[in-house]
Order: sequence, then structure tokens, then C-alpha cells
Amino acid sequence: MRTPVVMTLGMVLAPCGLLLTLTSTLTPGWRLVKGFLDQPLDLVLYQGLWDMCREQSSRERQCGQPDDLGYFAAEPVRVARGLMVTSLAVTGLGLLLATLGVRCWRDEPHFVLAGLSGVVLFTAGLLSLIPVSWYNHFLADRTVLPAQPSPVTVQVGYSLVLGYLGSCLLLLGGFSLALRFAPWCAECCDSCRKAPSSSARRSSISTVYIDGPEPALTPAIKYYSDGQHRPRPDQLGATSQRKAGFPMPRPPPKAYSNPVDVLEGENATNSEPGSSSRSTRPCGSTLPCDSDV
Repeated sequence: MRTPVVMTLGMVLAPCGLLLTLTSTLTPGWRLVKGFLDQPLDLVLYQGLWDMCREQSSRERQCGQPDDLGYFAAEPVRVARGLMVTSLAVTGLGLLLATLGVRCWRDEPHFVLAGLSGVVLFTAGLLSLIPVSWYNHFLADRTVLPAQPSPVTVQVGYSLVLGYLGSCLLLLGGFSLALRFAPWCAECCDSCRKAPSSSARRSSISTVYIDGPEPALTPAIKYYSDGQHRPRPDQLGATSQRKAGFPMPRPPPKAYSNPVDVLEGENATNSEPGSSSRSTRPCGSTLPCDSDV
């Protein structure tokens, strides 16, 4: 199985975010201060979370400058130190979980572990975005972040920009990996729908059973039910086996009445020359017999 695109995207963006966040945390470039009185015009003071550096175009950068105004004691700097370090630690944990969940050495990824790593990386992105945004909010406030008065100017440093970029990449990478929760949730929903309920489902219509005497049935129903012929009680001794099927009803004898006597035609046909014209009729008919003549 190929690695899904969202997982690959998350595995690319998360390390890039970690690298940018680490660079932003360690480098002294959160704020640039320049325009000092009685100082060269090209003098720039770089202020970070851990160090302050002085740089001139004609000289090399000199770090470890003294903090005369109490910059490192400011609340945004102290909070940024703690949150940025926490973000780096959480990012490392998220990348470890992502490596185990994406499965570079297995046939299929572990969706739950990959989704959990996405949540962890998204949290790390928030932890780094909060101090960067807070520091940027008080960047020009000289009462919160101490700096020399005017004409000294303060500007955004490159470390602050790297912190923004790293936070955004961690958020995007974490969100991409967190999308792996979707197949797992779909499988759980399907299994819950297909799984039978533990208790028998009760019918919405209550069925009431009443014990009572068997109702009297008509002979047609009583002795010809279930598609088989059942003999009457008085015929049980005569028949030893049950007969299958329905008995065919026998038509009653029909009485034929014809106004023309067919025997007259028969006698006329049977009469021959020389024989007596007297017809022989059976006794008991409506005409007189030979014996009566």
C-alpha cells in the first residue's frame, strides 16, 4: 500500500517546522535596535531570548552584551523561553509517533498512531505560535520590552519571522497527519453498525397470547385443513392411512326429460317389409306392451 499524500505531506512539513523553530529559539534576532546617540550609525543591537549581540559593518559581531535595561527579565521574554522549549520537546515526541505510525517498514500505516502524532504536532505549533505572537505584540512597547528612548528605533528581527514560519509549518503538518483519524473513525462506525445488539430487540407491538378452548370449525375447514384430507372421527377405524389431497365432489345424477320419444324412431328404423308394423316396446313404458294387445 502506498503512503497517503497527507501523511507524506505531514512528514515533510513537520521536520521543516522543527528546524525553523529551533533556529528561532537559539538565534539572537527577535528584535533589532538601532539609532543610538553618540554611536556609529551602522551599529545594530540584536536581542534574542538567550543573548544580545552587537554588530557593525566594519567589525565582527560581538555577542554577550550586558543587559543594562533588564530586557531578559521582561515577561514576554521569560514566557517565550519556556513555551519555545516546550514546543521543541513536543515536536520531537510528535515526530517519533509519526515515524511509528506512517510505517516505513510495514505494509499498511497505523492510522490511530499517525493521527495522534498529528494532534501532538498541532499542539507544538500552537505552543510556538503563542510566544511569537505575544512578543510581536509588545515589540514596540518600551515599558514591557525595555529599550532606549527615541531616536532609537526597534524592528522585527529574522528570528521572529522564522518562529512564525516554523509554527505555521507545524500546524499544517500536524493537521495533515491528524486527517488519518478519518479512516479509523469510519471503520469504527461501520463495525458499530454491523455489530448485533447485546440485548434482544423488543417489538414495538405487544403480542398477547390467550389460552382458551379451540373454536368449532366447519367441516370444510376441520377435515380439509393443511391441504390434506382428514377423515371424520367415525371413519378413523375404516381408514388406516391419511389420504393426501382433496376429494373430488361427485355430481348428482341428472334426470333427462325429452318430449319426443326416441323409441319411436328406433322402431321405425328397425321395421322391415313383410314384418309387422307393430312395434315391440318394453313393458313398463307409457305405450302398451305386445302382451296387452
